[in-house]
Amino acid sequence: LGMIFGKPEIILKSTKLELRGPQYRDFDQWRNLRGNSKAFLELWEPKRGNDFFKRNAFNSRVRWAKKSSKAGQAYQFFIFDKFQNLLGSITIENIRKGPSNAGTLGYWLGKEHTGKGFMREAVLTIIDFSFNKLNISRLEAATLPENRSSRGLLERVGFKYEGVGQSYLQINGRWRNHVLYGLLRNDRRGQAEES
Repeated sequence: LGMIFGKPEIILKSTKLELRGPQYRDFDQWRNLRGNSKAFLELWEPKRGNDFFKRNAFNSRVRWAKKSSKAGQAYQFFIFDKFQNLLGSITIENIRKGPSNAGTLGYWLGKEHTGKGFMREAVLTIIDFSFNKLNISRLEAATLPENRSSRGLLERVGFKYEGVGQSYLQINGRWRNHVLYGLLRNDRRGQAEES
């Protein structure tokens, strides 16, 4: 295992995938994947300036991922296939312990890797990690209403539709409504344990 600030790096493995934190050495694969999928991804993401694709900005995001993981505030994983090809990324962020005990799920895949079951496997792996290792009892996700692939994925893995967030996020330069989903761990029903 690698080390993150003196702690072992978290590596999650599933049948076809390996999920691990971004590393500086991943820059070329990441830049190529993002570049090849730019037109596809910009439909679903905030507007990205040219700096987003530069090495310095990537390095800053790697540092953010390591620092956030160490603090238990967010966990970003790059998704690799069994040949160590980068497929995309999945993140649990905005982790709130205490009364809400929740986190927010976000993800993306390179265009050529969609529709092959990779993200379903990655999301199921992250659900297990969140509920059983991080002890989070609620995951939240939001997607554009017209993003049928993302909505279908969330529903297939057990997320429930919870409503619409008005002007929830800026996507491709515009404030957009998002469909909101939630997933509860089995024991998050009724009375909570006293702490």
